[in-house]
Amino acid sequence: MATPVLSELVTVTDDAAATRALGGRLAIAARPGDLVCLIGDLGAGKTQLAKGFAAGLGVTDVVASPTFVLMAEYEGRLPLFHLDLYRLADAEDALAGGLLDDRQAGGVVLVEWAERLGSSLPVARLDVRIHGTGEESRRISLRTADPGYQRFLEAAG
Repeated sequence: MATPVLSELVTVTDDAAATRALGGRLAIAARPGDLVCLIGDLGAGKTQLAKGFAAGLGVTDVVASPTFVLMAEYEGRLPLFHLDLYRLADAEDALAGGLLDDRQAGGVVLVEWAERLGSSLPVARLDVRIHGTGEESRRISLRTADPGYQRFLEAAG
């Protein structure tokens, strides 16, 4: 079996507003059924990027990290399903809890702490890895092994 080609774009944001703006640019490229995986340490800016992504979809509700409810749903140009897996141990917990379902095919699924899904993650996705915390700049790597997700890298560039 051939190994998928990995496409990557690396960018730097200097503050929360720039991270949100990047999220907004990514949202412009979003299509129904997309999966966006946010990966980074606590305080890296995953929720800031999610807020910008939601705004880019036209979501007018206040977007916060759904750590205690695990998933929040928002209406915009596309429905946004915002998941936060911080409190879960692994993919088994997430999948057993019914967090992923058929309704999400009509919208965009954005997952904070997506690495907790491990090998359960499909190839068709965009990984957004955020490096840095606190007041320092963020190095953000956008990666995909699916050619259909290349549009996100182009939108971010």
